[in-house]
Amino acid sequence: MLHGYGPALLGGLWTTLSVAALSLAAACVFGLAGAAAKLSRSRALQGLAGGYTTLIRGLPDLVLMLLIFYGGQIAVNDLAARQGWDYIDVPPYAAGVLTLGFIYGAYLTETFRGAILAVPRGQSEAALAFGMTRLQVWRRIVLPQMVRHAIPGFTNNWLVMVKATALVSIIGLDDLVHRANLASAATREPFTFFVLIAGVYLAITTVSLLALAWLNRRFSLGVREVRF
Repeated sequence: MLHGYGPALLGGLWTTLSVAALSLAAACVFGLAGAAAKLSRSRALQGLAGGYTTLIRGLPDLVLMLLIFYGGQIAVNDLAARQGWDYIDVPPYAAGVLTLGFIYGAYLTETFRGAILAVPRGQSEAALAFGMTRLQVWRRIVLPQMVRHAIPGFTNNWLVMVKATALVSIIGLDDLVHRANLASAATREPFTFFVLIAGVYLAITTVSLLALAWLNRRFSLGVREVRF
């Protein structure tokens, strides 16, 4: 059925999953930094974070992928030329991970900001009054509750980002979609391979939903739900 392309597709699946996982880690870093900037008292940081989220969320992912990949190549090599260095070839893997992380970090910025604001401020003030440091307040009071509030929005962003990993094939990364495209061209059976790829992505999202639903229940222990 797969004409011997099964191992190649499995290799592409591993690339896709690793890109998704590392992109998520990068997005969380950008998201937490953006949320902290938006909640800071510095107007400069607030403006910078606001510009970041507005710009990124207002442009198509494909345009940003191409712009950051090719524009980043040019910027890096312009800097290298000024320093007298040789040409630097940015690997598609690193470029894809950082680009997806940068894009979805803008979405997670708003997710994390809203989750932090959902934690009652009085709890943090009470903890500070009891002598806790700000780091202890963040680790023991804010973070556990923030995670619970952030999980629904985090789930949506993760599912969208998993599907967006298909875009990395545009910049030459040998992922699942790229290998399926090669296999379909060689066998002239595009329907077979792309239906299979669609099923794989559906399986990834289904497993993700189940895992994040369990995580949501884990962080919601002791919290009473109100149903209307």
